[in-house]
Amino acid sequence: MRPLLVELFCGAGGASMGLHRAGFDVVGVDHVPQPRYPFDFVQMDALEYPLDAAAAVWASSPCQRFSVATTAASRSGHPDLIEATRARLRDHGSPWIIENVPAAPLESPLALRGDMFGLGVIRSRRFESNVLLMSPEMPRAKPRLGEGYVCVAGNGMNRSRRGDPSTWTKPYPTDIASWRESMGIDWMVRWELVQAIPPAYAEYLGRQLIRYIERAA
Repeated sequence: MRPLLVELFCGAGGASMGLHRAGFDVVGVDHVPQPRYPFDFVQMDALEYPLDAAAAVWASSPCQRFSVATTAASRSGHPDLIEATRARLRDHGSPWIIENVPAAPLESPLALRGDMFGLGVIRSRRFESNVLLMSPEMPRAKPRLGEGYVCVAGNGMNRSRRGDPSTWTKPYPTDIASWRESMGIDWMVRWELVQAIPPAYAEYLGRQLIRYIERAA
């Protein structure tokens, strides 16, 4: 039997796909409809969904409060749900992972990037857990956008704002086919890709959760 994992704040299911590949049956929970979510989906407040049946929980709480893409003036308008999420998961007691952007206030987080998995994005993210998580080997060369890596954010453009606008450039592809290929996701539309993490991250960490659950059993 495959253990049940509940993904809170699931979005369109980038992490869920990786967790499914790792060996979990996945249920996604989000407060807005997710018509392209690939597994069982429940629309409700993620912090109110019952977790009694979950063998593990993944939570990708909203990142806009801490994202470099959010202006300083507007950050206070976005919720900080990390502490509330952490408290709920600690109360539940099963293995859990919280995912967010690098500036988020996570405790002793593990860092992952796309170049660790041969992907076409950098997409640096942090992961906090109540289980010891191991990191893959860090590539020696630091990745740089425009050098084989796509920017999956906003409209995907990293233009110089100096000088004549006719000289502004697009140093990497911005078409949705390139975004999907770089992320390893083929079912999402553009705005969903912007919010997602590559399934490879969650698959890598999910396999560690599976081993932990098996040892505990």
